[in-house]
Amino acid sequence: MSREKTDFWVGLFILLGAVALAFLALRAGNLSAFSFAPTYTLSAKFDNVGGLKARAAVKSAGVVVGRVANISFDDKTFQAVVTVNLEKAYQFPKDTSASILTSGLLGEQYLGLTAGSEEENFTDGGNIRYTQSAVVLEQLISQFLYGTAEKQGANAASEPAAKSPN
Repeated sequence: MSREKTDFWVGLFILLGAVALAFLALRAGNLSAFSFAPTYTLSAKFDNVGGLKARAAVKSAGVVVGRVANISFDDKTFQAVVTVNLEKAYQFPKDTSASILTSGLLGEQYLGLTAGSEEENFTDGGNIRYTQSAVVLEQLISQFLYGTAEKQGANAASEPAAKSPN
């Protein structure tokens, strides 16, 4: 094989490797889902956002309809404010509810929208009133453990003391 052919194949291999590396970097950074479709912005307040992150998916019926744009803290109400960008192709009624859900048992978190039945739809800058915070696995485990310990303590206190032999 001539030197030019070898150089061509090596160069092609390196170029394909660079493209593959860029693709993996975009997938890992959750940036591969860029959309240039027109969007509108909504916000919602949550007591606990758990592990929700900016650029997380916003889904309705399992379909990605937008992305989380920003997560901030309101120091007046002590709640997290989640701002989302939804594609204009997907219009939601004003009584839509938002929940922070998890993909699988320990997967990444996303914002789930459940459409309501009101006739009027959200406009740009609208506020989602009905929200459900994230379920934090550690809180569930601690509630279970404390509840079990409390029941055992209550059962032990209600049992009569054993008589001592005299």
